[in-house]
Amino acid sequence: MECTVSWTGPAAVTGSRSGMSFLAETGSGHTLVMDGAPDADKPENGGANLAPRPMETLLAGTGGCTAYDVVLILKRGRQDVRGCSVKLRAERAPVDPKVFTKIHMHFVVTGRGLATSAVERAVAMSHDKYCSATIMLARTAEITTSFEVVEA
Repeated sequence: MECTVSWTGPAAVTGSRSGMSFLAETGSGHTLVMDGAPDADKPENGGANLAPRPMETLLAGTGGCTAYDVVLILKRGRQDVRGCSVKLRAERAPVDPKVFTKIHMHFVVTGRGLATSAVERAVAMSHDKYCSATIMLARTAEITTSFEVVEA
């Protein structure tokens, strides 16, 4: 896996509204823009809130990784899954490095006749065995999960 992240440069040079914007180019050929938070004390060191922060992107990627697992596990278990969303809430350390210290993931899984036990198992398997991002972040963060099943 590869990814190249490039600073877009100072706002005065690039003509952009942000001096802390970055462009990520993934190995699969996709691009993603990230921006820093505005800095009232030193605007030249802050972003313009034009794109997600890098840590928001990390959290979103973790949600995508675990949701992917849950859907795949349910499909392989012949469950009629029709939708899956996960809402992540994270807390960070107050001082640098401001790692994630707590992450809660709440899954809403929609389908026809979904077995609650199958959803519970899929969430647990993702959390404990398959989701690389969750397992990696669990080294610094307490990760908890909850879920609900919605009939489609």
